[in-house]
Amino acid sequence: MTYQETLDWMFAQLPMYQQKGKAALNHKLDKTIGFDSHLNHPHKQFKSIHVGGTNGKGSCSHMMASVLQEAGYKVGLYTSPHLKDFRERIKINGEPASQDYVVQFILEHKDFLEKHQLSFFEMTVGMAFNYFANEKVDIAIIEVGLGGRLDSTNIISPEVCLITNIGLDHTYILGDTYEKIALEKAGIFKRNTPVVIGEKSLKTASIFEMIAAQKKAPIVFAEDFLQSAYQTDLLGGYQERNVKSAVATLKQLKGFYFSEQHLADGLTNVVENTGLLGRWQQLGSNPKVICDTAHNKEGLELVLSQLANEKVEKVHFVIGFVADKNVDDLLKLFPTDGIYYFTAPKISRALDNKVLAEKAEHALLRGNKYPSVIEGLNKAKSKAGSNDIIFVGGSTFVVAEAI
Repeated sequence: MTYQETLDWMFAQLPMYQQKGKAALNHKLDKTIGFDSHLNHPHKQFKSIHVGGTNGKGSCSHMMASVLQEAGYKVGLYTSPHLKDFRERIKINGEPASQDYVVQFILEHKDFLEKHQLSFFEMTVGMAFNYFANEKVDIAIIEVGLGGRLDSTNIISPEVCLITNIGLDHTYILGDTYEKIALEKAGIFKRNTPVVIGEKSLKTASIFEMIAAQKKAPIVFAEDFLQSAYQTDLLGGYQERNVKSAVATLKQLKGFYFSEQHLADGLTNVVENTGLLGRWQQLGSNPKVICDTAHNKEGLELVLSQLANEKVEKVHFVIGFVADKNVDDLLKLFPTDGIYYFTAPKISRALDNKVLAEKAEHALLRGNKYPSVIEGLNKAKSKAGSNDIIFVGGSTFVVAEAI
């Protein structure tokens, strides 16, 4: 099998949430545990930090990895989803796993994967953990895929757990209130293991404190945690919150030495050290083109607030969504004076651009439909003046196609 044939098999043969949504989830850890046993328990062979939450998981994970790299450690990084290449999910010191590793791992374990019908998530977590164990990383930053309690990553025994924040996302899976979602996210807490909460909320703080007490886990709220102001190369005002969360988490980490200089250098070299994509990323100038993977209410509110502060004449929005989001509510967040280009990412879960345009009309958003993200972006580029800005987003998959 070639690398592309291997990916095609992984994506098509087995359920994948990004493509199929809720149908891809089995809500059990049995298969993950079984595969981990088949691989000789790689998750026990490296130390880790576990990162959950609604927004900011990826940014915080990359920030912490960058700081620990600056301090001289060999750092694994498991995140999802990827934007350009599957191997973005599995990195060591910013370098993705090789194509050969991906191919050989699947070939070696394909019979097991087929026999036990592992999901895309389960096999990918096994692949990442096996890679980190084989390469003898000093520590790995492990991002939760979805939720926490029943996420495939939740077999590790981390040194620290971070919950960045809680928002109303994936409500049809995790629950329809902040409290229910917080309970699912708190499922990653481990006994006697420090917990950091990035953003304090009256609706969820007591739940986190209760679960932490049950687990005898020391708990810290990042915004109460005194720390100096740090800068980061990740653009977007919302990154200030993520910096706080990342620094507070690292300062709970025992057995790893890093200086204030390592912190400063790591936070200002995140993109160079880790290759992070899609966070307030500039894709062009004259007109300025910005993309961001924010795709839920809390994330989009922050990004749209940042856009409103840009000194420009007009904002052109190239947007698309997946069908299982509450798109009607999300569209209400967008400004009515923007110029809109309604598109759809090339996945089966995509919301049809005609349906999106109809929903947008109810939200008083005016624009035209385009069959693909690239066509919408090209039309926006041709219409936008040099003092305008083009924003590409609404879905991680829209950003992936634009990049």
